[in-house]
Amino acid sequence: MSLRFARLFTATLIGLSATATVLAAGPQLVWRGDITTARGVVTDVAKAWEKAGKGKIELQPFNTASGIDAVAKGSADLAGSARPGIGGAEQSLTFTPVAWDALVMVTYPSNPVSNITIKQLHEIYMGHITNWKELGGNDAPINLYAVASPGDGVEYSLRKLLFGRGNQPVAAPRLYVNVAKLEEGVTLDKQGLGATTLAGVSSNKKVKILSIDGVAPSMSTVSSGTYPLFTELYLVSNESSPKAAEIKEFITFLTSSQGSSLLRSHSLVPYADGASLASKDAARRAAIASTVGTRANVGQAMTTPTVASATPTPAAVEKETAVAKAQVAGKGAKAAKEAKASVATAAEPSQFAKVVASVTTTAHMGFAGVRVEAFTASDNAKTGGRFAKVLADAVTVKGKAVARPIAAAPADAVEKSKAVATPKVAEAKPAAKASKTVAKAAERKPAASRTYKVAQGDTLYSIAKKNAIDVNQLRAMNGLKDNNVRLGQVLNVGAR
Repeated sequence: MSLRFARLFTATLIGLSATATVLAAGPQLVWRGDITTARGVVTDVAKAWEKAGKGKIELQPFNTASGIDAVAKGSADLAGSARPGIGGAEQSLTFTPVAWDALVMVTYPSNPVSNITIKQLHEIYMGHITNWKELGGNDAPINLYAVASPGDGVEYSLRKLLFGRGNQPVAAPRLYVNVAKLEEGVTLDKQGLGATTLAGVSSNKKVKILSIDGVAPSMSTVSSGTYPLFTELYLVSNESSPKAAEIKEFITFLTSSQGSSLLRSHSLVPYADGASLASKDAARRAAIASTVGTRANVGQAMTTPTVASATPTPAAVEKETAVAKAQVAGKGAKAAKEAKASVATAAEPSQFAKVVASVTTTAHMGFAGVRVEAFTASDNAKTGGRFAKVLADAVTVKGKAVARPIAAAPADAVEKSKAVATPKVAEAKPAAKASKTVAKAAERKPAASRTYKVAQGDTLYSIAKKNAIDVNQLRAMNGLKDNNVRLGQVLNVGAR
């Protein structure tokens, strides 16, 4: 063996040994998720983790849905999300809250508007406020930006607060793949407006952060709860992952004093520092619902929802036993009847028995198995006159029509409810029973419909506004699955 070859061989062995040492220093974890958690939570903590010799973190920032999906499929070990789990495949994953952030509205720096109210923000997203002049600014249209992914953390959390449900359709025709691209769009548009988080834009001088109800978003106003649009940031993991121990160690590192210090440097409140915010959440949601005129799910726990078991629960079995005992022991027909009714309710079959997210339907169906939100969009024609005075969407619970007033419901009542109304539901009273003669006349002469022909520049929201009709009702009346309309299309806009 020549001396040169021996030296090369020795150098190769040393290099391989060094590589093995580096790899042995810790596992390599793959993180994928939204830009929000990447910028505020993971990037600097990952660097500190690697510097401490604990391993390497491969970062793949993109958006919420892609990260959660990657963890569910096993192609990533961790994901980042600005919302909790919303059912489906996400139910098997663990959402660990690690920080509190502020949902903020950003616009162009020279925009004279510096503050908007919760009510105004709600009306902007509904397409009812469309000009900056209505907010005290210039006479110019509001170009509302949003993230396209329906499960995006920022969009979902903001809409959950404003409307009581995170999948609420909004009047935002300008859609982006994530908040970073949305922010870039706002920096180029003097009339732009979009939602992102404080951690992402606190040091960005190319955008202007608006105050909400006179309160500017900051670490101080978030930790105290005075800024109303606070939200949790989560790390998402799978307990069945072969790297579960290493993942747990990384989350522990992130929540340590060193990790918490890095979170604060990004204007984030470490989760433990804002523990009292969780107890304030129900009151906050109730206050927002009362302000904007919707019924929010104020009592929902800030955790991933669970699915009801398809098999009979111990409680149901106990109730059936109670029925038999009540009948045998002679406790009275009334007690037995009540117990039977309770058992029937618990065992009621439902077409939505396995649904863990939101349910929207134009039919009257049972929602017994729904564990989050359920509502039906119905009109007078579909319900035979029972919603004659309802101008927007009507709520049904297990097939029974009920009117939902604009005022917020008490928190304890909402906690018991499994149905959520869409915004601006007009209060209605059951129509009185009409005589057979009137009913027959109505059958012979159905009410004529008003129509509208789509003109150049029209949108579904502008058409709804012109015809004084709720956009959700307009969509339901015409069987539209989205907000797209075409030039010359004739739409039904109500009865004459």
